[in-house]
Amino acid sequence: MFNTILIANRGEIACRIIRTARRMGIRCIAVYSDADADAHHVNLADEAFRIGPAPAADSYLQTDRLIDIARRSGAEAIHPGYGFVSENADFAEACEARGLVFIGPPAAAIAAMGSKSAAKAIMADAGVPLVPGYHGDDQSPATLRREAEKCGFPLLLKAVAGGGGKGMRVVADLAEFDEALAAAQREATNAFGNPDMLIERYLTRPRHVEIQVFCDHDGRGVYLAERDCSIQRRHQKVLEEAPAPGLSDATRQAMGEAAVKAAQAIDYVGAGTVEFLYDVDGSFFFMEMNTRLQVEHPVTEMVTGQDLVEWQLNIAGGAPLPLAQPQITTRGHAVEARVYAEDPAQDFLPATGRLRYLRTPAESEHVRVDTGVVEGDDISIYYDPMIAKLIVHDATREQAINRLTQALEQYRIAGVKTNVHFLHALADAPAFREARLTTGFIDDHQPQLLADSGLDTHTTLVLAAGFMLEAPDSDGAPGSGPDPDSPFNRRDSWRLNSEHTSTLRLEVDGTLHDLSVRQRNGRYRIAVDDAVYDLVARREADVLQATINDHRIRVHGHLQDDRLVLFYRGESLHCTRYRERYGEEDLAPEGGLSAPMNGAIVAVKAAVGDAVSAGQTLVVMEAMKMEHAIKAPADGVVSQVFHAEGDQVAESEELIAVDVAEEDSDAGDGDHHSGPHAADAAG
Repeated sequence: MFNTILIANRGEIACRIIRTARRMGIRCIAVYSDADADAHHVNLADEAFRIGPAPAADSYLQTDRLIDIARRSGAEAIHPGYGFVSENADFAEACEARGLVFIGPPAAAIAAMGSKSAAKAIMADAGVPLVPGYHGDDQSPATLRREAEKCGFPLLLKAVAGGGGKGMRVVADLAEFDEALAAAQREATNAFGNPDMLIERYLTRPRHVEIQVFCDHDGRGVYLAERDCSIQRRHQKVLEEAPAPGLSDATRQAMGEAAVKAAQAIDYVGAGTVEFLYDVDGSFFFMEMNTRLQVEHPVTEMVTGQDLVEWQLNIAGGAPLPLAQPQITTRGHAVEARVYAEDPAQDFLPATGRLRYLRTPAESEHVRVDTGVVEGDDISIYYDPMIAKLIVHDATREQAINRLTQALEQYRIAGVKTNVHFLHALADAPAFREARLTTGFIDDHQPQLLADSGLDTHTTLVLAAGFMLEAPDSDGAPGSGPDPDSPFNRRDSWRLNSEHTSTLRLEVDGTLHDLSVRQRNGRYRIAVDDAVYDLVARREADVLQATINDHRIRVHGHLQDDRLVLFYRGESLHCTRYRERYGEEDLAPEGGLSAPMNGAIVAVKAAVGDAVSAGQTLVVMEAMKMEHAIKAPADGVVSQVFHAEGDQVAESEELIAVDVAEEDSDAGDGDHHSGPHAADAAG
């Protein structure tokens, strides 16, 4: 077994590996970019080395530096985690050449599955069922277009070297094909350095079911149950669960045996995942093999009771598989939710910012939180915006889902937009509870999943007022002093023989509300619009206990300056104390289109003087490894272009200006202004 390993990764997975390695008595060396100098994984490791500037291409993807640091630190092996160099066959080969153990499969196995087209051919020879499509070497546009017509529509364009939804497009008909192909190839080139595509018939109601496999150096292989990963957005997983609901024992066994056969066909060693499309008739088709540990491996750990990172370390050290197939059993049900910094209402646009306030559910035998961040950390533009993985386990699927919704209600984050409320709505959706699963689930149910708040605006305003009015003093006690019952020590503008009335101006969802507040004897009477509410409130730290017109309600909150975030049943309700502000920065120019987040300009598709139509793509940005199309809000003429291809831009920075055609000039508030509404995610 190893004494020291280097972890060639960052964030959550680096922290996860450190946890198991430390329990096994293995010393851990971390690496960090300039953006991660004080990251959680750096602080957890025994030692850490700077590897380069913030962009991954200049740091975590620098294979020569990784090997050099491993040798300098005395590491005997390198664990790549997932992403970055985890499926880089050249890196695995370089490790071996330098006397380092790559904690993953042999380079030849990575190479065999690294090309999706070559992998299809290997699987066909091994007798693993395949989806119809084109996986050839001829990548000319004419050939791809011809093969697309032969395959039939809808079809899926997929980068042969891809993963994580990058370089992937669903094409509904031939008219969309050329533009979709160009975008997918460009995205694949940026993400993987390889524009080659494969074509697959797109099954309209499939499920995504995958098998966790392990093989040792003696060629033995086992499968550790299966996971259903059908709940996805942009071809990226959102919820994963084990076991997959509704599979017969016969299908489960057939799929597991096919997965082991696929791994053994390429002389696999270590942890891998074989992904299948499972159709409504019970048939299944090989999709791809990920030659690494998966993000969703914790649900398998929860149902099997096995530590898969420990399996990886032992097998990489030369040990045989710890269990034979008949010894692998499962218990109960587990579900994982990926907590992301993103805006579900804006097509899951990634978000950046500082985690000003972060509270997680208490961990137990039923609840696990895998994360790589702590309060105060930044979610930057340079890496994936995942904040954490929330994993729950219980005896049945229904009980596990109940655990998940409860835990999501206890997840509270301020400073960046997150998908916590969306995850709560998703887990609690009747169709999900009934296991009516397909890879199109989110698209099919999106209106319900993006439903309005469970609290009406007036209740939100009254709670916000209570939280602000009951703000504790520095010692944490409202109205503290030598005699808290004395009116001279109160903080409520007490007046002899009269009630004090004040006005509180609060902004919710862009609308200003004037609240008339009267306070007497620790009670408030709040008038908003034509309604009057009696409020009794008590705040301790970040918890507000409130009674509104005899309705008792408990919320958490985070107040910074004039900005308040209230947390209720997984929701984040934003409220701002209004103060008059004037200045050019508050005025958005009509027709101005701005960057929805920090990123780089990939393409500028319009020039000054061009006439453009509503919905036409004008600028393509890349941020967090995804492309985003900035589109014209209305018909008009381009008056200014502020950036060129390759430029780095900051969030809200103006990109292009359009003089809107006269007939559209009053088409609606906000449609012609800068901001995220102007951006449609293309990836």
